Amino acid sequence: MIQDIAPHRMDNQFRAGITPLKNSPVLIFTGQKMENLMVHLTQGRISFPVASELPDGLDYTFLFSVDDQPMFMVIEEDPEAIRLPRDLVPVDSKKLRPDYYLGDENRHLIFEAYTAGQLARWYHDNRYCGTCAHETVPSQTERALCCPRCGRTIYPRILPAVIIGVTDGDRILMTKYAGRSIPFYALVAGFNEIGETLEETVAREVMEEVGLKVKNIRYYKSQPWGIVDDLLAGFYCDVDGSTDITLDRNELKEAVWVERKDVEGQPHDLSLTNEMMVVFREGKEPLGYRYA
Repeated sequence: MIQDIAPHRMDNQFRAGITPLKNSPVLIFTGQKMENLMVHLTQGRISFPVASELPDGLDYTFLFSVDDQPMFMVIEEDPEAIRLPRDLVPVDSKKLRPDYYLGDENRHLIFEAYTAGQLARWYHDNRYCGTCAHETVPSQTERALCCPRCGRTIYPRILPAVIIGVTDGDRILMTKYAGRSIPFYALVAGFNEIGETLEETVAREVMEEVGLKVKNIRYYKSQPWGIVDDLLAGFYCDVDGSTDITLDRNELKEAVWVERKDVEGQPHDLSLTNEMMVVFREGKEPLGYRYA
């Protein structure tokens, strides 16, 4: 999956008061929604600039370390305002996976960019306190933004969501999202609501999207998915009763039962969804009872 970047290792421990060295990688996000990442682009390969390439006076924010090397971020809606080198070009951060993933050799770059992008959006969207509208300041002790007027503390946004492998013996339910041009299949998925356990989210989302009752819900694995601020939790479950699908066409354009042997994975092995489909195809999904 995308976070499996070995032999590289990410350390996300917060460190205050450190500044970039000349060779420190810097991820620069621009645009009104921090949607663009400024990179070197050579024959389809991305790389991040280092601090020595950039002009003086930039406002650096520590991100995390990879292989003990600290990495930093700069956020600025208008790239022209910070006089960046002309050989840096913007790429849409949402297109990094389909357009610039070249296999294990650069998986860590995609994961770094997704994780940094999640932080960039959070810093940008919380420049002012949502309680009193005063300008916020970074905490010196933890990854947080603080309001010096009212004392509010704001932590990075993480959205819990579930990926659901609904099974019926040797069949699994595969779906395609409505309103998207993605050609390959996925699984039922949805966001956790206030007051729900993740297991309750599984049962509700399956009922809402395909009209099926489920049982024997069991946890599989989790995945950070920074491109949309999610923390994904994967579950398998068995259909309980009728297997007739009632499709919510606002959410899905297709939902079909697929035999185990006929399951096709997605183009890249980066997502929890893809891994869960492949695990089912190979008969390795967890079987233990967790929740009725």
